[in-house]
Amino acid sequence: QTGPVIDMPVPASFNDLTQDPSLENYIGWVWYEKEVLLPARWLQDSPSTRVVLRFGSAHYYSIVWVNGVQVVEHEGGHLPFEADISSIVQGSPGTLCRITVALNNTLTPHTLPPGSIQYMTDKTRYPKNYFVQNTRFDFFNYAGIHRPVVLYTTPSAYIDDITVTTTSSEHVAMVQYEVSVVGSTAYSLSLSLRDQEGKVVATGDGPEGELKVLNPNLWWPYLMHENPGYLYSLEVKMQAQVEGALLEDVYTLPVGIRTVHVTSTQFLINGRPFYFHGVNKHEDSDIRGKGLDWALIMKDFNLLRWLGANSFRTSHYPYAEEIMDLCDAYGIVVIDECPGVGIKLPESFGNKSLQHHLAVMEELIRRDKNRPSVVMWSVANEPASELPPAGFYFKTVIAHTKALDPSRPVTFVTEANYALDRGAPYVDVICVNSYFSWYHDPGHLEVIPLQLTAQFENWYKAYQKPIIQSEYGADSVPGLHSDPPLMFSEEYQKAMLKEYHAVFDKKRKEYVIGELIWNFADFMTNQGTTRVLGNKKGIFTRQRQPKAAAFVLRERYWKIANESSCLPPVITSHALFL
Repeated sequence: QTGPVIDMPVPASFNDLTQDPSLENYIGWVWYEKEVLLPARWLQDSPSTRVVLRFGSAHYYSIVWVNGVQVVEHEGGHLPFEADISSIVQGSPGTLCRITVALNNTLTPHTLPPGSIQYMTDKTRYPKNYFVQNTRFDFFNYAGIHRPVVLYTTPSAYIDDITVTTTSSEHVAMVQYEVSVVGSTAYSLSLSLRDQEGKVVATGDGPEGELKVLNPNLWWPYLMHENPGYLYSLEVKMQAQVEGALLEDVYTLPVGIRTVHVTSTQFLINGRPFYFHGVNKHEDSDIRGKGLDWALIMKDFNLLRWLGANSFRTSHYPYAEEIMDLCDAYGIVVIDECPGVGIKLPESFGNKSLQHHLAVMEELIRRDKNRPSVVMWSVANEPASELPPAGFYFKTVIAHTKALDPSRPVTFVTEANYALDRGAPYVDVICVNSYFSWYHDPGHLEVIPLQLTAQFENWYKAYQKPIIQSEYGADSVPGLHSDPPLMFSEEYQKAMLKEYHAVFDKKRKEYVIGELIWNFADFMTNQGTTRVLGNKKGIFTRQRQPKAAAFVLRERYWKIANESSCLPPVITSHALFL
């Protein structure tokens, strides 16, 4: 006995695809099923071939069966998971392979993001067993299989993981590598690093070591160099003896050579001061919800570059690998954020929540650790970090993150009072969200200079760490005009930005190292009395058309980029360190 069975595209959120309001707001289990015919050679080559089923992401909790046999369980949207299904499919060549997925989007105080289910027990006002899903974050909890599902093969002995870190001086770079092989102890590894012309610039062998690159082309952010996002290719080749057979596995990893360093007032990329002038985004658009859409991704990157944005934060969860690949290739700098948004209740700071948060950071770092575009990890957004348990919680999460990846700074994004925030002592960069003249003193633009200046000065005095304005903004309904500016008009959004920018311009001469507008585009939220078909703080509409604020930001970002290019020129063939 099942509910209605309908065709469902993958990747996509299921919420917006029908006229059924109960599917739009559905909470609970849904089932996906598909039958596929596997290539005969995948099944005939056993036992030397391994068949793997991989999910780019599914929201939120997944259980997967192949031919009725459970193969994997995974908690958390936004990150990949996979299962070795060789033993199940290789026994029956020529028959269809049935893949079944049970998916549950329920959020609890111990999920990431957290939520809670509230049962409405007043029989005079609600039907029997009536409940709602409560969350403490401001975006719609889209659900479904959001990223591609693939079947792929490897030999039974295979390259399981590669870790790369880079260091560089004026004329030489070192690429440290570590390779793990699974399925054999009798194997050899050879590595070759190629430049963009395909020329081999360094070679190595064995599971760990370092490659020396003379006169390297460094990975530079967009607008910081004439050739941003320079990527080498590291080809790793494994040969292994397994039961008398010689198996070979080859993996090619893009590698960007770049360094990141944080001082008390600056964020340095390749030894040069970097100023984040960028955006916060969402994976969100009409019809497909959070489902991966290549046309949308390309439109967004073209808009980012038109805007003169050099960076974004993956608010408030890891984005698709396809998006991250383009950040690496285009030189767009990323603050990579885990799904730790809406951590507000005291019970979300307990050991059960903490253990899951640590596991999520492990998954995220394993996925994104080799990306030159990722310059900082963010472990949470706007948690209740003034609560007593938050100190131990964030100390533990940040220490764990740094142990997994010592090469990058770590932050979380706060809206707490600087004097009460118990997590801030453990971050490398202070990231602050504020909405002066919007959520506070609504309509009063004149309070911004005083309040924003005090915000920066209080945080800096308390911590002597560089500061990013990680969110600021105002809702504007496209086509709504008012002069003098009134809230929700395009003019008010513009006016608020200009007030903030005047303070940024003073403080970026000191210790403010970035500004990220909230938000790149309008996005869907839960229904509420302050949300008219979603959050309207985008500088672009949800359909990616510019509002007046987009032109204000574009003029500003290009001006900042042109100012910083007055620094001594960067020699293309090697890094010039200041």
